Amino acid sequence: MLIIKQLKSAPLSTITIIAAIILFICSSTRHLLFQSSAFEMGIYDQVTYLISQGLPPISSFLEVHHLGNHAAWSMYPVALLYKIYPSVYWLLLIQAICLAIGTIPTWSLARHAGLNKKLAFAMAIVYLLYPVVFNLNLFDFHPEVMALPAMLGAILAAKLDKTLWFCIAIIWVLGCKDALSLPIAGMGFWLYFYEKKRLCGAIALFAGVAWFIIATQALIPYFKDGKPPGGVGRYRYLGGSIQEILLNMFLRPELVFGKLISLKTVEYLLLLNLPVIWWLAPKYLTPLIAASPVFAMNILSKIDAQRDLIHQYSLPILPFLLMAVIYTIADGKCGLWYWLWNLRKPQIDKAENISTIVSDRLPKFIIIWSCIGFLALAKYGYFWSIYLDYLDTWQAAREAVALVDTKGGVFTTSEITPHLTHRQFIKLIVEEDKLPTNEALDEYNYVLVNVRHPGWKSSQEYSTKLVDKLKVNSEFQLSYERDDVYLFENRNGATRKSKVKSNL
Repeated sequence: MLIIKQLKSAPLSTITIIAAIILFICSSTRHLLFQSSAFEMGIYDQVTYLISQGLPPISSFLEVHHLGNHAAWSMYPVALLYKIYPSVYWLLLIQAICLAIGTIPTWSLARHAGLNKKLAFAMAIVYLLYPVVFNLNLFDFHPEVMALPAMLGAILAAKLDKTLWFCIAIIWVLGCKDALSLPIAGMGFWLYFYEKKRLCGAIALFAGVAWFIIATQALIPYFKDGKPPGGVGRYRYLGGSIQEILLNMFLRPELVFGKLISLKTVEYLLLLNLPVIWWLAPKYLTPLIAASPVFAMNILSKIDAQRDLIHQYSLPILPFLLMAVIYTIADGKCGLWYWLWNLRKPQIDKAENISTIVSDRLPKFIIIWSCIGFLALAKYGYFWSIYLDYLDTWQAAREAVALVDTKGGVFTTSEITPHLTHRQFIKLIVEEDKLPTNEALDEYNYVLVNVRHPGWKSSQEYSTKLVDKLKVNSEFQLSYERDDVYLFENRNGATRKSKVKSNL
């Protein structure tokens, strides 16, 4: 109750609302500029729409039931909003709000640790300006964003001994992605052995391990016709299944050490820690034990995207990194900032002045460094660089999209797909050795091609050949052409439907 009363008098609510608005405007602008893509915006918009319509939530991009993707059942309640009005902007709004409201549990955790209001507010700013928060908001939509405030809330609930709220929080986190079971299990280990929160720790440890086994060994294979989770392929050098990967981590340690001890690992560590480097101390790094499974997955992966602050993979590390910062600041006499201050001011009586430094000056230093980290690592510059690449065909693309006036199948480019995913069948134009056959094209009611900007996994040459093929195809008529944007419509309608199974 004390935290709630203090929260009402703080400017935190204003900052949170402003942050949510800014994040929503940024992601919406990106989407309007045709910078969203089939992976992942198109996937999640399509399955959420299908759920809202009572149809099997099968992604025609992946050709798999939604629960066979990442077992993210959290999208089912999200689909209730699509029943009100189906729009991809619901996803962008949810993402912006979830990322913004992480300030509230962060502030509360800081206050619980003994930080004054100024320092707690500074910690909320650290959270908001941590580059992965802003960057991930610009990277389409991912269910993990809905888990972030819940993970912070779970830590707070454990510290306040609110077991029921803790259970609700971790259940929701587990429903956002199968891989989040690992940081939940890690959280349980940390809470049980280091925070002495035995009950919550045991619950999280059991729930994380149990859901990992259920999701990866039963649920996902069931909806994928026995195939393993998609991420397994990123660790192929360790094995072809989760069991083989875990086994070879012990039997073939040289493969693991080769990844752990590398320049890429050092670079990744620097990226993760630089935004908060001054407020970390070795003796308060124990919260990062909870994040160690995520860190290991990212380091061992063959995909470089798992080792940056742009994609979603580092997001589960953030709550525990913030806890390490909070513990260090709460101590008041450790961390790089304290060492540098003592080096700079040896003549000052440390005991007499440290409280003044911590309460008055440190919050300003924290916010300034967070701003520096944001300016250095956040991708706001995309708005006046790569996000403007498609402006020369922007109007034509919008007009062509507006002419797709049925729910029939569509064959189009990656950046256009998220604007047309409210249908059961939509496919991405991918460059292959051969153009699609006339029989394959007959599956679609519409083919929409941006030759000038063919997008991901295609080229101008391939797109030009596809357009030329459609122009001589008697089954299709050219219904729109402008600025190298072509819309073809099937004269007789699609002759075949998608072959994907529902598994229901």
